[in-house]
Amino acid sequence: MAKDPRLGAYMIGVVSMRYGVHPQTLRLYEREGLLAPSRTEGKTRLYSDEDLERLEFILNLTRDLGVNLAGVEVVLTLRDRLNRMQEDLERLAQALEAAGVKDVPRPASGTGLVKLTPHGLRKR
Repeated sequence: MAKDPRLGAYMIGVVSMRYGVHPQTLRLYEREGLLAPSRTEGKTRLYSDEDLERLEFILNLTRDLGVNLAGVEVVLTLRDRLNRMQEDLERLAQALEAAGVKDVPRPASGTGLVKLTPHGLRKR
């Protein structure tokens, strides 16, 4: 059974130490709408694995590529929209194939301005 990426129970102190980020920075990212950790009944922030992946992406943009928070917001918004559109295209392609249409084109993965490596984003 696959693990749900929304699960996880990492408190702010653990996330802060793990990524070398001050807790106030994490709170700022939340205020700016870049991260949305869940909360316990006592209002303690709990970061999921999905939140940590998003944080890693944010940190790559800010630390490695020098993007400011306004730019991070734009990049995250575009990335989320692109992911939704790719999912829509995949559903459409599946529906066309199910309807008997042959040779349904699939979107190719394109290249971008930054190189994706196993270690994150890097300047070219």
